[in-house]
Amino acid sequence: MAALPPEQTRVMRETVEQAARPVTSLAERWQSLHDQAEELARFAGLAPEAIAADGGEFVDSLENAHGWQRDLAWQGVEDIDAMMQPGLSALKVIAARDQDVAAPALALWREFHLAREAVLDVIGMRRTRDAA
Repeated sequence: MAALPPEQTRVMRETVEQAARPVTSLAERWQSLHDQAEELARFAGLAPEAIAADGGEFVDSLENAHGWQRDLAWQGVEDIDAMMQPGLSALKVIAARDQDVAAPALALWREFHLAREAVLDVIGMRRTRDAA
């Protein structure tokens, strides 16, 4: 029985993992999160962001990232989605009851913004904290 050298095995594993989570599907989820963020901004009474979700730049950064960076970005996007779905649902219920949604929407917006920045940082894209 012949076995592959460890380096070839590692490369094959990485290739399979990348195929399981293609960059384009992650970019689509990224755009979907930003669509949700636009709705969230309206609930919070915020103006639309000047920094739009640049899918092309995001994809380029993902393609140039190491596997561990893509894995962290994927997990970050999943975490943001897990936060946004129930948060937006709750805000819609509150709004349907004619109650003020600004404060909880702003809190969710801040959480989204910080989580998004973390994802961008992990793949080497800096947005708002470049002043340093």
